[in-house]
Formats: sequence, structure tokens, C-alpha cells
Amino acid sequence: MIARLTGTLIEKQPPTLVVDVAGVGYELDVPMSTLYVLPALGAKVELFTHLVVREDAQLLYGFASRAERDLFRHLIKISGVGAKIALAILSGMNSDELALAIAGEDVTRLSKVPGIGKKTAERLILELKGKLGSLPTSAAVAARLPTPLFGDGPSGDIVNALLALGYNEREANAAMKTLPDDVDVSNGIRLALKALAKL
Repeated sequence: MIARLTGTLIEKQPPTLVVDVAGVGYELDVPMSTLYVLPALGAKVELFTHLVVREDAQLLYGFASRAERDLFRHLIKISGVGAKIALAILSGMNSDELALAIAGEDVTRLSKVPGIGKKTAERLILELKGKLGSLPTSAAVAARLPTPLFGDGPSGDIVNALLALGYNEREANAAMKTLPDDVDVSNGIRLALKALAKL
């Protein structure tokens, strides 16, 4: 099991990263919450990881904190929640926000995550209620200032990130209309997700 990677960030294309570790490039899918706090390309990065081995693929997922990875592992144990949906949940809310939604039995909030319908939201509440209090807080990660993910063409990168999260082109374009003209990618994704949650 690969538990953690430390290396050089060489590619960043939401939701996928490539980290060079001693000459080997590891491809990982990460939630948007991790993308928000990544350094610039060429910088050293450390990620907690989860490896999924299937008959047709070996998939590696990366997280900025142990709390995010632990929450991902809780989520994928739930029937009907695969890795893609778990990443979408972590992209739309941090562990504290999810814990509040679960504790408050907020089906509406959970149902706004792409890929989560009412039944899945109800299953999440049933399976996770009382289990998230032991998770380390993600507040320290959330409090770190986001940095721009790309230098050029932030609008295209924001749209691609939203499409990767499961939103359709119409929803992505509607969210883009709510953003300031000079927004960077990380803030743009964050604001777009908030706008989509209100639609």
C-alpha cells in the first residue's frame, strides 16, 4: 500500500496531478480542496494517498491532509459511493462541513453534490452519523490561503474543473457568469461551487 508521496509537482490538470518521486511520475486524482492548497509547479509536495487496485486498473488518490484521506476512506465504504463521488463530496465541502450536514441530517445540502441523489444522501446520513466526530479537523488545511493553479486561461481551467466534478457544460457556464473577471483558478472554483449549490 502506498500511504504517502513526497516529491516534485510536475503536472496539474484538475482533478489529476503528477508527482515526480525519484524519477518516477505518480499520477493521482485529488479533490478540489487539495488543489486549493498545492504549491506551484516544480515545488516540493507531500500528499497522503489511497491506492485502489482493480482488475483493469491501479488508481491512486491524493489528499493534502490525513483528515481528508480518512474521510475519503469512510465514504467509499458506503454502498453506492465510489471514489469519483467521494472526491466530488470532498470537493464540495470539507470534513467539518460534511460532519455538520450529517449531524443536521441535511439531505438537501448533500443532494447538491454531483452524483448524489436523495437516496444516496439519506444513506450517507445513516452510515456516517456519529462516526465523523473522531476525524481530525480539516480547518487547518481550509485556512491556508489558496494559490493560483495556472498562470494563463483561468476561465478554461475553472470550467474543466467543474466538468471533471460532474457538472454539465450549461451549469459550468452559468456558474462562470457569477465570477469576477479577474478571479484566479482556485478562488474561481470555490466561488463557482458556492454558486452552483444555490441553483
